[in-house]
Amino acid sequence: MGIVINQSFKNMVTTYLGFGIGAINTLFLFTYFLDREHYGLVSYLLSASNLIWPFMVFGVHSTLIKFFSSYKTRGEQDRLLNLIVITPAIVGLVLGAMAALFYQHLLAYFEGENDLVKPYVWLIFLIAFATAYFEVFFSWSKIYYKSVFGNTMKEVFHRLVISLLLFAYYWQWISISFFIYGVAATYVFRMLVMALYAFSLHRPNFSFQLPKNLSPVLKYSALILLASSVATVLLDLDKVMIEHYLPIENVAIYGIAVYIATVISVPQKAMHQITNPMTAEMLNKKDRKGLSELYHKSSLNLFIVSGIIFIWIITNVQDLYELIPDEYSISILVVLTISLVKLSDNLLGNNNSILFNSDYYRITLAVGVVLVFVAFLMNVLLIPEFGIEGAALASFIAFGVYNISKLFIVYSKFAITPFSPGTGKVLLLISIFSIAFYFLNLPFHPVLNISIKVAIAGLMYALLIYFLKISAEVNAVIDRFTRRP
Repeated sequence: MGIVINQSFKNMVTTYLGFGIGAINTLFLFTYFLDREHYGLVSYLLSASNLIWPFMVFGVHSTLIKFFSSYKTRGEQDRLLNLIVITPAIVGLVLGAMAALFYQHLLAYFEGENDLVKPYVWLIFLIAFATAYFEVFFSWSKIYYKSVFGNTMKEVFHRLVISLLLFAYYWQWISISFFIYGVAATYVFRMLVMALYAFSLHRPNFSFQLPKNLSPVLKYSALILLASSVATVLLDLDKVMIEHYLPIENVAIYGIAVYIATVISVPQKAMHQITNPMTAEMLNKKDRKGLSELYHKSSLNLFIVSGIIFIWIITNVQDLYELIPDEYSISILVVLTISLVKLSDNLLGNNNSILFNSDYYRITLAVGVVLVFVAFLMNVLLIPEFGIEGAALASFIAFGVYNISKLFIVYSKFAITPFSPGTGKVLLLISIFSIAFYFLNLPFHPVLNISIKVAIAGLMYALLIYFLKISAEVNAVIDRFTRRP
């Protein structure tokens, strides 16, 4: 776990830096510098592009990680990379042609209450295209276990540039239209920088030769297109459907709650950058023992780290909402519901990597497609009835069933689970701390209240984790920072 802990820690630091900048943007700059309609517009454009880019990339970013280590010569690897590079362009041309053909119909969809979207519809495609290629080049760096730079570009760069654009708009240096186009341009520039970095690690000789085992490569890409799109669709479907049923400013209100809860996902995202290629290599080498060990350790360590973040969010959310304008306030139930989903994702460890890099991704695909329809149906039923709370509940049901299904598939096919004796101890600590500190009401300014709760809960949680010796890896990290022998 040495390389995992090392790069995961670096990725977690950069990811939290990005989320910190994003939190400032989401909670303060967007809410105070933009009106709710334009904030909702930006949120919608990004959410809609997130629904499209997985189809545009056609699963090749995952295909690269799964198959690259199976090719032994430089020439074979170059042929695979050639295929990986050209595929999104071909799919993008097809989708672009279809979008151009039906462009007027797309504009007609936004007639009426949310016609603010119409001038910027084409940016959805541009952002999706840039994101698709960014993910390809990011995977390119991961196969060489070089994930820190890509993670910095993915989590920090675009958020920092958006902060600068928000200040430029606030100081009236740019118009709102320039701001929105600037956000899209940021994603394009990020893609170009990532491409240069990927080519610096491995610059293939381009040719028209196709890689060996083309049939399984294409089959995997086609199926992973749907399988890897499921989580993305489930993640952003609610926002897109809120725009359909409710005024567009509700997308911004819901988006703030989602962003707060999404902070819990940071440890998983950070560790995934390095455990994904390692899992693929273990599966290719049929190293079941190593796979089981990685499954247990990734689950336990992610659960520990995400647990304290969950505690901080749930126990401070009321004070946090006092810091932003009243029109963005939302039920605690929404934040709690989505936070539980994110916490369960961490509990599964590298479950996704095992499924998507094994021969059983077809089963995951079938389950995922069914659950997308379930999520769609739940949103249709619950949003008109319960509004934003209905969207949160729909996501909770869909993700809950999806995670349980993935857990069962890995157990039935590999006879391994992510759970260990430490799992129950961590769950008990999370429950006790969440309840105790939620009902601890302090009479000070919200910032001071949050600071006090974060400090006390964090210190007590870390001490209990350490002295109970729940995780050797976490204890080693604490020893390193406290310089214990």
